[in-house]
Amino acid sequence: MYILLLGLTLFVGVHLLRELNLRDIVRNSLGEKPYKATFSLIALIGLILIVLGKSMSPFIMIYEPRYELRGITHFIMLPAFILLTAGNLPLSYIRSITLNPMLLGTAIGGAAHLWANGDLASILLFGCLTVWALTKFRTLAIVRAPHSRKPSLLWDSTALIVGYGLYSLVTIFHGQLFGIGLTFA
Repeated sequence: MYILLLGLTLFVGVHLLRELNLRDIVRNSLGEKPYKATFSLIALIGLILIVLGKSMSPFIMIYEPRYELRGITHFIMLPAFILLTAGNLPLSYIRSITLNPMLLGTAIGGAAHLWANGDLASILLFGCLTVWALTKFRTLAIVRAPHSRKPSLLWDSTALIVGYGLYSLVTIFHGQLFGIGLTFA
């Protein structure tokens, strides 16, 4: 469990440097390129530790999700994947309306997983990612600059198609990827 907590601390901590008023201080002391390299390395180490820590954590049940309601998670994950995809594409209407679709998709996906997983490691993982994404979403919405370009329906269509494709692949291979097969109640 400590490896999971260390990974979450590194990943979330480095992503909250702006909110902690430390980003400019660290970037100015290191320089732009070393800052980006260090940021990326810490985030990557955090992700690796999260994956290792989650897989090694003991299963400690905190609450028992209602089995017959787990299908709600599957329903909620489709828009989460579409939002995650839109956050990695050029300006779409989805992006212009939601401000930061990747963070919103992360928060929705994290909350959906909290609905279906009641073990301690899952609560730590998905709860932490949900709170981080919502915190980041709120602070970035405050400092958001208006877009100078016009959104394109091409990127919305791409987000829908690729997001649905990713959702389908993760749904089909969830057991192989994460060790937990999906059931549709």
